[in-house]
Formats: sequence, structure tokens, C-alpha cells
Amino acid sequence: MEALLEVTMLVLGLTGSFFSGLLGIGGAIINYPLLLFVPSNLGVASFTAQEVSAISMFQVFFASLAGMLAYRKKQQSGSSSIHKGLVIYMGSSILFGSLIGGIGSNYISSQAINILYGVLAIAAVILMLIPNREEKKEERGELHFNRWIAVSSSFVVGIVSGIVGAGGAFILIPLMLTVLKIPIRTTIASSLAIVFISAVGGVAGKVSAGPIPLVPTLFVILGSLIGAPLGSNISSRIHTGVLRYGLVILIAATAVKIWSSVL
Repeated sequence: MEALLEVTMLVLGLTGSFFSGLLGIGGAIINYPLLLFVPSNLGVASFTAQEVSAISMFQVFFASLAGMLAYRKKQQSGSSSIHKGLVIYMGSSILFGSLIGGIGSNYISSQAINILYGVLAIAAVILMLIPNREEKKEERGELHFNRWIAVSSSFVVGIVSGIVGAGGAFILIPLMLTVLKIPIRTTIASSLAIVFISAVGGVAGKVSAGPIPLVPTLFVILGSLIGAPLGSNISSRIHTGVLRYGLVILIAATAVKIWSSVL
């Protein structure tokens, strides 16, 4: 039974991190419902929402790190673009927010965490469906964005993502695309760096909040280190429209699953 649990967690970590590298997300938008339902349905483990959010946060940390490093290699070859200004402004703000959320999650009920996750997923889908007229423009010259909106929105995202054990990219990416008007490839590449910074605060918060399932977490991390580089390598070969609506479908599916369990 323990071997089945380890294999299950390895596969779940690989799955979440693959989409992390592919779509520029931390992977928790996929892994949260998977960790909540798959192990219990297989009869290998039953995690609480607090435990799932803790495991997810560690998965996000390593998946975003692996994906970010893969994107940096592509940036050196000119096929990807991590924007340092976005990372500095949004990363520093989301770090403090996720630290607060990670600590506070221990005082919130499992039902409340699931509801918050479901609300965020619906909001992300709505934002992703708003057309972005800037999306087809070439990424040339200096990128302009509203720094106050970037800082304030990423701080709020950091708080709620720290609670649910996510890096926040599944809500951060739609905000960057539709509100800040950042081109999609820059958004995907930069969001991984921002999510990694967010995960630093989230992991610190989870560690201080209470005990973490060690063995399941380690196997999820191992899967993350394998899956994220694979996803990032495939991402540059896929049309931006496919990436955008693929993310919409993914988020919508997980939202339906979470709300079905809540209701």
C-alpha cells in the first residue's frame, strides 16, 4: 500500500508540474483537486484540505523553480522572455502576501479553503475569456505596465494563494494578460519566476503553521522536477491561442470538480 501511495504521488507531481512548465503556472490549480480526490479514491491516503494545500505549496516551489530554469535557458537563445521589472514588482509583493496566507491557512476550515479555491478558479476563467487586443503585438522594446496595479493585485493574490497552497499563477496569469496587457509568452515565462517567489513565502508559512506529510510531499517534489522541464520545452512549440484556451479549459474543469464536492 505504501508503494502505491509513493507511485501515486510521483505521478500526480509529474502531471501538475508538466502543466506548470507548459502553461506557466505553479501546478496547484491541477494538483489541488488531484491530491484531494485521487489518493482517497484509490484508498492509499486521505488528506485534509490543510495537508493538500501544504503538499501543493511544496510542489509549486519545485515545479516553478524547474520551469523557470528551463525558461531561462530558452531566454538565452532568444525564444523566451522573462521580464525582470514584472518579476521584481510583482514578486516582492506576492512574497509577503503568500507568507501571510500560508500562516493563516492553519486557522481556516477545510470547507472554507475549498470554497476559496472554487471562487478563484471561476474568477480566473472569466478573466481568461476577456479578449486581449495586445496579445498579437510583437514583444519589442520596453514593456510598459501599471506598477501600482501590479503590486496591489499580486499582494492580494499572494494572500489567497498562500491559503490554498498555490503559487497564484492561475489567477495571476489572467490578470497579467487582461489588466496589465502583458503579451502571453512574456506572461507565461515571467509568471513562473513570480510564482517561485510566491512559493518561497508560502512554504515558509506552511512550515510555521504545522506538520507536513513528509513522504507524500517528497514524491510529489520528485515528480515536479521531472515534469516541469518537459512542459516548458513543449510550450514554445504551441500556438499562443492554444495555450490560452487550454488553460481556460483546465481551470474550468477543476472548478467544476471542486464545486461539485462543496455542494
